[in-house]
Amino acid sequence: MKRTKGAFVWWGIIIIAAAVLLSRTATDGKASKAGKETVTTVYLAGDSTVAAAPPSLAPRAGWGEMLGDWFDDKVIVKNRAASGRSAKSFIEEGRLDRILHELKQGDYLFIQFGHNDEKANDPERYTEPFASYQAYLKQYIDGARVKGAIPVLITPVERRRFSADGRALNSHGLYPAAMKALGEREHVPVIDLTAKSRQRFEQLGPEQTKRLFLWLEPGEHRNYPNGIKDNTHFHRRGAKEIARLVAEGIVELNLPLRRHLICSPEREPIRDR
Repeated sequence: MKRTKGAFVWWGIIIIAAAVLLSRTATDGKASKAGKETVTTVYLAGDSTVAAAPPSLAPRAGWGEMLGDWFDDKVIVKNRAASGRSAKSFIEEGRLDRILHELKQGDYLFIQFGHNDEKANDPERYTEPFASYQAYLKQYIDGARVKGAIPVLITPVERRRFSADGRALNSHGLYPAAMKALGEREHVPVIDLTAKSRQRFEQLGPEQTKRLFLWLEPGEHRNYPNGIKDNTHFHRRGAKEIARLVAEGIVELNLPLRRHLICSPEREPIRDR
């Protein structure tokens, strides 16, 4: 009788151990599957209107700093934009190569240049719209495609420039048209941020757009004791608004990324953040 009872006890221990092992295996398998779930990375190549600004320049910000806020945790934004770069100088400094080294199949490469390509007196950065500008941009496209990634062209965001009667003006000449023509020729999606930002600035008007850009009164911020009137670089709230326009472009192009947007990029009031 004692022997039978002992056998039952041992069998009970074996059954419990097996159940624990199965449970642990199932849990580990689930965790392993979740750990292997695909995460898409969006790399940003661009200039200071995209790049993250250092604390010493706050409240200045680039729209690339704000783009990640639009996505769920299945998308990571890596902002590799750098101040003062053109499509040419970004490549010649090896910055594109560093992105391509990391880029993997299914990732995205967002490309916005134009502000510094326009500087005809600077041979290290200047490109001609329908010639060298397109040739350099094609290197980004080709590099991304070789890695199985998706290139997306983004025309340069507008500066704050208005006519006497309050119309928002084009400040980038032929560069947006050259980028769009390249996109059509190479079958690359294009977010026309030039047109989107100009339309938004015109809706807001000359005075209200000052809140989007780095316009500060003397003493308003410790980083700018004498104030500043910058019609190119954004205040944080402006960078947030431009990131919204980029998210809007993602939806309009029906990119697969749109499935990971955590809210609709419908127009919202301009406010502090």
